[in-house]
Amino acid sequence: MARASPRMKAGPPLAEGGPRFTDADAMARAIFDRVGGEVRLALPLGLGKPVTLVNALTRAAVDDPGLKLSIFTALTLRRPSPGSDMERRFLEPAMDRLFGRYPALLYAELIEGDGLPENIEVSEFFFQAGTWLGNNYAQRQYISANYTHARDVLIAQRPNVLAQLLAREGDRFSLSCNTDISADLFELRRKGEMDFIAVGEVNEALPFMPGPAELTPEAVQMLLEPAEPFELFSVPRRPVSDSQHAIGLHVSRLVPDGGTLQIGIGAIGDAVANALLARDRVALGPLWDAAPMPLTGSETKPFDTGLYGVTEMLVGGMLALFEQGVIRREVDGATIHAGFFVDARDMYERLRAMPTGQRAKIAMMPVSFTNALYGDEAAKRAARCHARFVNGCMQVSLLGDAMSDAAKPGEVVSGVGGQFNFFEQAFALEDGHAILTLPATRHSKGKVTSNLVWQLAVTTVPRHMRDIVVTEYGAAHLRGQTDEEVIKRLLAIADSRFQDGLLEEAKTAGKIDADYEIPAAQRHNTPEAIARWLGAFRETVLPDFPLGTDFDAVEKQLLPALSALGNAAGNARALLALVGASVTQPPHPAEGEAMERMGFEPAPRLTEPLQARALRGALRISRRHSG
Repeated sequence: MARASPRMKAGPPLAEGGPRFTDADAMARAIFDRVGGEVRLALPLGLGKPVTLVNALTRAAVDDPGLKLSIFTALTLRRPSPGSDMERRFLEPAMDRLFGRYPALLYAELIEGDGLPENIEVSEFFFQAGTWLGNNYAQRQYISANYTHARDVLIAQRPNVLAQLLAREGDRFSLSCNTDISADLFELRRKGEMDFIAVGEVNEALPFMPGPAELTPEAVQMLLEPAEPFELFSVPRRPVSDSQHAIGLHVSRLVPDGGTLQIGIGAIGDAVANALLARDRVALGPLWDAAPMPLTGSETKPFDTGLYGVTEMLVGGMLALFEQGVIRREVDGATIHAGFFVDARDMYERLRAMPTGQRAKIAMMPVSFTNALYGDEAAKRAARCHARFVNGCMQVSLLGDAMSDAAKPGEVVSGVGGQFNFFEQAFALEDGHAILTLPATRHSKGKVTSNLVWQLAVTTVPRHMRDIVVTEYGAAHLRGQTDEEVIKRLLAIADSRFQDGLLEEAKTAGKIDADYEIPAAQRHNTPEAIARWLGAFRETVLPDFPLGTDFDAVEKQLLPALSALGNAAGNARALLALVGASVTQPPHPAEGEAMERMGFEPAPRLTEPLQARALRGALRISRRHSG
């Protein structure tokens, strides 16, 4: 195993008088001096970045070309930059409330502005979704790696500094939100297999996670205690749409009581958690009775034994299931094992406020534990019974390949992360399943396209690993099926507007019987059918924000209208239809407040800008649809 340069030694630890700093620039200079002017920085993904310190290290390297800074990380969190005037009007007044007063990472700003000097290098193995599209430097420096292999890629860079945001309780420290790779690195250093200095920045808003995430003071060689700790990044929860709620409902029928669960972040993850909670309350019977499509999965009863959670990412949905007792099956004293977290601010607050004994049931672990069966395999197999690993993707081919990390050949949207790891586990475990979720269609530039396609531009999960795919129209069980049967099952959960075209492509390729016809029961897969099915339950069982939100009342009204406006962008006919609706449709009840919130006059005027007129029409259409 590669080791750091012999000129750098780990000590002295804090317990022996290691330095503590309040000045980040002074600490950055001390770090560069300690390692001879070349920092090879191991930096956690997501929330665990010590932003104040990292920015100081970056400034030092920018100011002194004789220094060298190499950063290996992932998921650089960035507050959004509005891409249009309408986005600016909506986001800027609420930016701090929605995303937190999270400071920008200087290296990211330099990459964005094409100003990264030659003595600084940054490589990531996972992007915040969509943030580096079109950026040549970030795309060139991207390293494609499974999450469990990222540690070994990092070790090969011979890091000599590990920098981490730390929670503190008394004289103890916790890796808190990021044990994912750091915990393994500390263990390798303890064994003498790595040599680096560990430096930390304390942030009192970070939840202190006990147990495996804890560090003794002597594990850290330098500590930054900034006079003004930064506010943690918050991920706003988006409203859950009809299609997303329908997906959550279908997934909920696939999760056995007493089993193991992993779900991802986002509206579909929120929908899955909400459906499992409703199932536990015995609240879904009328929904199942009203379903317009054939249902699969027989798991509809409440949770008597409860679930065990093993997940790379602890998300708000998993925490809600834990708090409300659905996740309660214990493994080695914990009901959840997780590798990292980043979510809405209320999740951090709930973790901090949680009684210590309850919080200890959530054990933060390295992803080498959560994402793989290696190491004490027999115990992991016994614990991860009836596992259901639920993750999203962007497109699925009719032969069962999945695309999850790229927009087009060569350009990365996010990364594979741990998705393939969980597919490997699903196939290795008895009665384990990997469930891929995706809406059947997407809207862009006024056009609707199918997310089920004949072939993919890029493959993240290959067809020989196909398992279960869920859209709003049902679940397709693909494992062990012939190509022809896979096509039939995926056509059954495709949007009916695209079924004929997809079937024709399969017939042209000779992969399905030329006389095959899609059954009548699967010919009514439309958004209108989903809306009719779920409409009566939207105010009760299926709310827009099942896990809460930081959007205020007026913003909640604006979101569907802005979504409609975004879907129409770039399509003159669709935009004209919205403008027309501002005249032909009755006003939205909150129209005046909504228009004022966006910086427009509350009452319609003949001279108002076309974008204001289109927004007014989108509000009126959203009122009609919600009604």
